[in-house]
Amino acid sequence: MMPAELVRHLDELFSRFDAAAEDAGIEKIKTIGDAYMAAGGLPLPSATHASDVVKAALEIRDFINEGKALKIAKGLPFFEIRVGVHTGPVVAGIVGIKKYAYDIWGDTVNIASRMESHGMPNRLHISDDVRQALTSSFELEERGHIDIKNRGQILTWFVNGTV
Repeated sequence: MMPAELVRHLDELFSRFDAAAEDAGIEKIKTIGDAYMAAGGLPLPSATHASDVVKAALEIRDFINEGKALKIAKGLPFFEIRVGVHTGPVVAGIVGIKKYAYDIWGDTVNIASRMESHGMPNRLHISDDVRQALTSSFELEERGHIDIKNRGQILTWFVNGTV
């Protein structure tokens, strides 16, 4: 794929992701290459943050899967996605004086990243902490325990959809 075409595709995808985040009331933090980072319960706490994030993630996953099917039918290259979600405390703030950005840090961010990297294509991978924080009904599939760097074994789940 030519660089300009890649940027056009990423813009299309991230614009759709932005819309899903806004609809769910979650905060886009940043994009990092082809990665998209968002958080629920920021900057204002929300009792439904975990469910809000999972709903937005499912919408994004479904959008990617629809695009994949269309691309396969046309014999074109396609994108896949891995989504990782964790919940917990973070440190948030604006840093820098040039091209400053709102960002978040902490163990919660690291575990969410591990959920993504240990996930599977086109699957939404969540920690057990997220499962316990969900306020809506979702179809869950136990993934089992995975080893998380600096944390040890944690129980994880796949979210297949809403109930």
